[in-house]
Amino acid sequence: MLTFCRKFGFPGGAAPGPPEEGQRQDATKEDARTSKTSRRKEQDQTTEELAARIIETFVAAYQTNDPAGPLAQQAADLHRQWLSMWWNQYTKEGHAGVAQMYVDDERFTQYYDQHQPGLAVFVRDAVWVYTGQK
Repeated sequence: MLTFCRKFGFPGGAAPGPPEEGQRQDATKEDARTSKTSRRKEQDQTTEELAARIIETFVAAYQTNDPAGPLAQQAADLHRQWLSMWWNQYTKEGHAGVAQMYVDDERFTQYYDQHQPGLAVFVRDAVWVYTGQK
């Protein structure tokens, strides 16, 4: 066995044994970091894709001029899913409050209205229907 180990270049002619405790912990930490980074990238991509779907669906729903219609309610549900990615606990009141903020805060109004003038108010109205506020 010693000749085999020397032939293939194992240090000291000995076969490698299990990693030392510190090496094992370092490898585990690195695996965890890599896994966390990978999950974060996947989550970021999922979040961005969902955000794009929300805008697309609300813009299409806006064309119906019916915030209580099925397409607007589908968009409101997508918006709930997006909020749930960030919030520890979803509430209808919180959802309705965020939608009102989209109208009250001009930065949010500009964001939504850049896609379709009047979209922020439509989003608020659709979310209010979705949450039972209207």
